[in-house]
Amino acid sequence: MSSTLGVHQMYSVVEIAGHQYRVKAGDLIDVQKLSDEVGTEVTLDKVLFVGGDKTAVGTPVVEGATVKAKIIKTDRARKIIVFKRKPGLYKKKNGHRQHYTSLLITELADGQGNTDKIDSDSTLAKKHLK
Repeated sequence: MSSTLGVHQMYSVVEIAGHQYRVKAGDLIDVQKLSDEVGTEVTLDKVLFVGGDKTAVGTPVVEGATVKAKIIKTDRARKIIVFKRKPGLYKKKNGHRQHYTSLLITELADGQGNTDKIDSDSTLAKKHLK
C-alpha cells in the first residue's frame, strides 16, 4: 500500500505546554501562550513519537529527538461567549479570549542523525524566515 503523497515525510508528535501536537517541517501551529519573545527560535525536546521512513516511539520521550520552531506572533483568540441563566433567578453573560502563540516548525531531528527542514521555497519560509 503506497502513501497518498508518494513521499514519506518525517513528522513528530511533540508535547508543548501539556498538549500534544502532530507537526512536520513547514507547519504553522497555534499553542498556548509561551513566555518567549516574538522572533526567537525555540527548541522543543519533549518529542513523544517520530514517524516517517523509520519510526521511533518514546518511553516517554525519544532520546535526542528535537523540534525547532520560530515564534511568529502572540495574540488572543476570538471571543467565546458564555451565557448562564436560571429561570426567574438570574442571567449572566461572560466572555473569554484565550492567549496563544503561533509557531512555525523549521526543523525536525529524530535523534539518529536524520533531519527534515522547512523548504526554503515555501511561502511561509519566505515570509517569516529572513
